[in-house]
Amino acid sequence: MNTFFKADEPLQRVDGKMKVTGAAKYAAEYVLPDCRYAVLVTSSIAKGRIKSLDTKAASNAPGVIAVISYLNAIRPPGYAADNEHPTEPATGGQPHRVFYDNKVYFNGQPIAMVVADTFERATYAAHLVKAQYIVEEHLTDLNKNLDKGVLPASAKKNPKSPLADYDRGVVDGYKTAPVKLEMEYEHPAEMHNPMELQAIVAHWETDDKLTLYDKVQGTQPTQQNFAKEWKLPPENVKVIAPFVGGAFGNALHNWPHETAAIIAAKMIKKPVKLMLTREQMFFMVGYRPGTFQRIGIGANRDGKLVGISHFSIGQTSSYEEFTESVLQQTRMMYTAPNVSTRYRILPMDVSTPIWMRGPGEATGAFALESALDEIAYELNIDPLELRIINHTDQDPERNMPWSTKYLKECFKLGAEAIGWNKRPLKAGTLSDGPWKIGYGMAVGTFGANRRSAKVRAKLFANGSLLLQSAVTDIGPGTGTAMVGIATDAIGIPADQITFQLGNSEFPVAGNQGGSSTVNSVGSAVLAVCDVLKQKLLEMANQNMPEFKSATLEQVTFSNGGLQLKGGSAKTTIGDLMKKSGSADLDLIEEAKPGPEAAKYSKYSYSVHFVEVRVHSITGRIQVTKAVTCADAGKIINMKTAGNQMIGGVTGGIGMALTEDAVMDHRFGRYMTKDLADYHVPVHADVPHIEVRFVDKPDYIVDPMGTKGIGEIAIIGVAPAIANAIFNATGKRIRQLPITPDKLI
Repeated sequence: MNTFFKADEPLQRVDGKMKVTGAAKYAAEYVLPDCRYAVLVTSSIAKGRIKSLDTKAASNAPGVIAVISYLNAIRPPGYAADNEHPTEPATGGQPHRVFYDNKVYFNGQPIAMVVADTFERATYAAHLVKAQYIVEEHLTDLNKNLDKGVLPASAKKNPKSPLADYDRGVVDGYKTAPVKLEMEYEHPAEMHNPMELQAIVAHWETDDKLTLYDKVQGTQPTQQNFAKEWKLPPENVKVIAPFVGGAFGNALHNWPHETAAIIAAKMIKKPVKLMLTREQMFFMVGYRPGTFQRIGIGANRDGKLVGISHFSIGQTSSYEEFTESVLQQTRMMYTAPNVSTRYRILPMDVSTPIWMRGPGEATGAFALESALDEIAYELNIDPLELRIINHTDQDPERNMPWSTKYLKECFKLGAEAIGWNKRPLKAGTLSDGPWKIGYGMAVGTFGANRRSAKVRAKLFANGSLLLQSAVTDIGPGTGTAMVGIATDAIGIPADQITFQLGNSEFPVAGNQGGSSTVNSVGSAVLAVCDVLKQKLLEMANQNMPEFKSATLEQVTFSNGGLQLKGGSAKTTIGDLMKKSGSADLDLIEEAKPGPEAAKYSKYSYSVHFVEVRVHSITGRIQVTKAVTCADAGKIINMKTAGNQMIGGVTGGIGMALTEDAVMDHRFGRYMTKDLADYHVPVHADVPHIEVRFVDKPDYIVDPMGTKGIGEIAIIGVAPAIANAIFNATGKRIRQLPITPDKLI
């Protein structure tokens, strides 16, 4: 894939060499002395009870140490003491409790686990476990049960919840518009499928001290969850995850296999390693939920929107409510005076969904941005011009100013790069032999979030710097970004800065998710570097006469040293610390949002432009060019930020054209359970991707001026492709993925 970057020499990935040489160690690669191996046995029905469980053959198989199920498993102290698996719709339910009772809640649910001295023996013995069931009628078809949707528990409790029913202006005001449309859109369940399978090594070092080598997106949130589940002080649970082989949200939740491994380690009093198979990844570690959406949209002949009504219903499990922000973009993106949104979830006999890149917003944008394109066609107005006409200069939902908003700059950058002026208003106009050519665009947005975080800094006498944070890195280049922030802040060369992460014993950091890591942890890196500079200046004031009265404003920190501005006086950090007789500096600093930020509405924005070709006979679709533009504040590293945008567009191509978790509703079981049947985009599906950034800082969000990229990279890509397909063929497809059969 060829890609355009604005920066000439961006900082290379600091962990790149470790990853390509195999030195980076992932969860399943930790080797502990006397470790044992666990393999899960899963249910073959979607709902019912286990009538009997025959484990005799498995127990007698070579190397088997234990066969664990609801019949003999110890219960984590955090589990309820009653005999039923609590499902509390009024409170949102709770995560699945593995080996809790004989109930089956979804097909693929763990019902037993074999622990053996080798992985191969555990795998063989797991196939010897036989279950008989009392089968109950299950519900797994979303589209056939739309009337069973319910308001989420959080919205019932709090009418001001973002999930509650929302009205601005007149309810269904779009119906009064001169031009109005009503459409329905369908989005299938999508599976995460990162390269690294979910895996964990659980080790009880003592009866009350637990160490986990786990694939997670947050070491400390995981620490807190398992400390609560096992009634331990948080400091007695240690979570290690320095490298994560891809994660799109599925590692933001703690899943049954993790508790299962911890139970096994407790019962056999040895470390236990458990890694899911690719098939099991489809059943028990979350997915983007299947969603049905209905939009009513109306506008005046001049393109001014009169109103939008947006209804969404998504699937969740019967035991735990999962919700996401499907309707957020509808409420705040355009100037329509009348906006109504209704969000519902449908409890079904499936495992719990989880956030997947651009969670909710990517799903909602497919419907909203397709609907904008549809009404633009009805009005005979260019879709880009329609969005400019309805551009919001402040947040219409909250009636607050934007912190920054450079969406119009994104429009201009992308339109120029894709050659938008070549796009005909009339669909089906451009062709090249049997190929129909079309252009489409769509907008994405996601909150510019920031949390409090802490970073530890150790400045050594030789002038090198070590930084530590509990944050994980799921692939965007977090360590590289933090080293870049530090070298810019304190002037120490990047090759003399080390950023350690992925350990719950390091200073506080939350999950890597929600496009908030650089804003949060990066601010703490900046804060600790500022304190280090002050301490170094104090050393210089006291030990170097030429710096005696110097202030921070008069000193430049660069090339690993200090220099007076406009003067010749300078020193290296190493020499300064040696002259002062100082030991290594070791300190922790916290950074958190200030009260000023609450006065603004803070978002990142993206605009995606695509060119497609559709074969007029076979219906084959090719995305031949993509331009992705982002207003994401100050860009810390053009290379890794560009990588993020490329990844998002690639995922959006999958969402639009290939990804579909197909279930056989007779059994409530996914038939697409591997990478042969579930199609993710490969190199042949991905075109030249051109990345453009506005690169203007937003100092309301954080002191670096950054805003998140990870989510907006995918939000809006699928509707841009759908809109381009319509422009090429005149056929409007409202059900993803758009496969050739829908175009023939």
